[in-house]
Amino acid sequence: MNKQILARIKKKLYHVHIVSLQNFFFYRLPETFTPDFHDKNAVLQMPTNPLGKTGLHVSKISFGASSLGNVFRTTNEKESLDVVREALQKGINYIDVAPWYGHGMAEEVLGRALVGIPRTAYYMATKVGRYKPEVDKMFDFSAERTLQSVDESLQRMGLDYVDIIQVHDMEFAPSLDIIINETLPALQKVKQSGKARFIGITGYPLKNFKTVLEKSTVKIDTILTYCRACIHDNSLQDYIPFFQERGIGVINASPIAMGLLSNRGPPEWHPAQKDIKDACAKAATFCRENGCDISRLAMAYTLGFPGVDTTLFSTASLENLRKNMAAVNSPLSKQEHDILNDTIKRYIDPLTCHHWEGVEVEEYQRQLQGIQNDGTFKLG
Repeated sequence: MNKQILARIKKKLYHVHIVSLQNFFFYRLPETFTPDFHDKNAVLQMPTNPLGKTGLHVSKISFGASSLGNVFRTTNEKESLDVVREALQKGINYIDVAPWYGHGMAEEVLGRALVGIPRTAYYMATKVGRYKPEVDKMFDFSAERTLQSVDESLQRMGLDYVDIIQVHDMEFAPSLDIIINETLPALQKVKQSGKARFIGITGYPLKNFKTVLEKSTVKIDTILTYCRACIHDNSLQDYIPFFQERGIGVINASPIAMGLLSNRGPPEWHPAQKDIKDACAKAATFCRENGCDISRLAMAYTLGFPGVDTTLFSTASLENLRKNMAAVNSPLSKQEHDILNDTIKRYIDPLTCHHWEGVEVEEYQRQLQGIQNDGTFKLG
């Protein structure tokens, strides 16, 4: 055979081999794929990322179950159950919840939604440390309450274990030393007992993550941050290299900043200062007047944020679920890109402060100090 022809054949075969490998990795089904449950084509269209060094491959967007606890509005339970089932069937494989959401309600509704769904079809994360609406009963980071909380969560959800157990909102502890010396060692016992596979920490102040990660003797696998990779506040980018160096999985929550970046606007309890709320409201109006939905722009901005393994969104609406899932494979048009950039320049860049760090903690401490015997003070 002519050497030139043979060379061309080898080159063609090499090209086919490389393309096949690329297709294999791009279309690889995650380990959570369960043929009798999942919509295979939908799962193939959902990108996944490694979650730090855990070995888990999580969907690019994941489901935050706080909405199931009536946190944002009164929900319809049937629709809530349908939302969870459809989210999992269509390729979302990571769920995040907490006892705090609806004060147990979110975990209970989630437990009902998971009935009949194979446990291998999803990863589950819940939290410890934040519980009741009464200020003096809201937080408890003690080892005893931590161990009890895990058992309560598993019972509410009807599960034998969770994939990730997390400390909820560390900044509200009297000291981070309690988290480091008491809560995390308790979670290590939970992990050793087989009730959790990995350990995570959550909160709003980004500097706390660095402090705890550097001081903890317990291995921490993930961090969960929220409202820090958004149009109005992108400060998470300053911490991504630190997390990556340590192999920490980065879970980002609330791409629309708990309603700030939406046409409906934030709930009354939202902790942002007035200037931030006003700027975001004007931004939403500007986008709407230019034929764009600010929530779609916000989701696209967050999904393009480097160093984030998965982004949590929460909804109890099938319509919103489908809109958020469609956003994964629906890039912004040039017009939308231009409007997004213009929105940031007009309304976000002029802000002197882009976050509300310390606001909630100060209010909590004020109410805790002034609490009366009848316990009437509540937060949120």
